[in-house]
Amino acid sequence: MNLFYAILLGILQGATEFLPISSSGHLALAEHFLGLEEAGLSFDVALHLGTLLAILIYFRKDFLLMAGALLHRGGTDDGPLYRRLALYICIGTVPGVLAGLFLGHMAEEGLRQPLYVATALGGVGLFLLWAERAGSRVKDMQSLRLSDALIVGLFQALAIVPGVSRSGITMTAGLFIGFSRETAARFSFLLSAPIIFGAGVYKIPEIISKGGESGQFAFYLAGFLASAVSGYLCIAWLLKFIRTRSFDLFAYYRLVLAGIVYLAVFLG
Repeated sequence: MNLFYAILLGILQGATEFLPISSSGHLALAEHFLGLEEAGLSFDVALHLGTLLAILIYFRKDFLLMAGALLHRGGTDDGPLYRRLALYICIGTVPGVLAGLFLGHMAEEGLRQPLYVATALGGVGLFLLWAERAGSRVKDMQSLRLSDALIVGLFQALAIVPGVSRSGITMTAGLFIGFSRETAARFSFLLSAPIIFGAGVYKIPEIISKGGESGQFAFYLAGFLASAVSGYLCIAWLLKFIRTRSFDLFAYYRLVLAGIVYLAVFLG
C-alpha cells in the first residue's frame, strides 16, 4: 500500500458510503475489473471509522440532544422527541447487527462476484425509483414511530449484500413508508452510526496491530482522514441536493452501472 492508494480508497469509501450507490459494491467491482487490490478487513474498518467520524461531526447536535434526553438533562421541549429517537435507533439497529453476525461473512465471501453485485445495484435502483413515486413524503422526525424504525432497520439488514448499499436501502425503505426525502436520509445516517461504531470497536485491536506493522500507521491515518472528509462533504451535499431534487439520479446511476457490468461479463 502507498499513500496515494490509501487516500484514494478513503475518498471512495466516504463518497459511496453516504450516497445511495453502495460502497461495498463499487469496491468489489473495482477489485474485479480494475485489478484494485483488496486492502484488507482492518483497513476497511478504519475507513468506516472515518465515515463514523463524519456522521458524528455533522449530526453532533442530534447526538448531543439524544444523549441529554436519555440522561434527563437540559429539559428542552424536544426532550421527548430525542429520547424516542434514541430508543428507535437502538431498536432499529438490532436486525442489522444480527444479520452481520450470522450472515455477514457468507454474504461478503459468496456474493462479491460482478453478476451478484450488478443484480443488487439494479434491483435496489428499481426499488428506489418505485419508492420515489409511491411514497407520500409527508412524515418528518416528529411523526417517526417504532414500526417505522423496525421496518427501516429490517431493510438495513440487507446491506450485508455487496451492491445493496446501507444508505440506499434504508432511504428507499424510508420513502416507502412515507418519510420526506430529507427525513429518510437523516434517519438513514443516524441509524448507521451504531453499526459502524460496533464494527469499529470490535476491530480496533486488529487495526492497531496492522497499523503498527512496517510503517502502515501513516496509510491507515491517511485513509481514515480522507474517508472522514469526503464523507462529511457528501452528507452535506446530499442533504442539500434532495431538498429540491429526487433520488432518481442515483437510481439511474445504479441501473446504468448494473447494465455496464452485465455487458462486461457477458461480452468477456
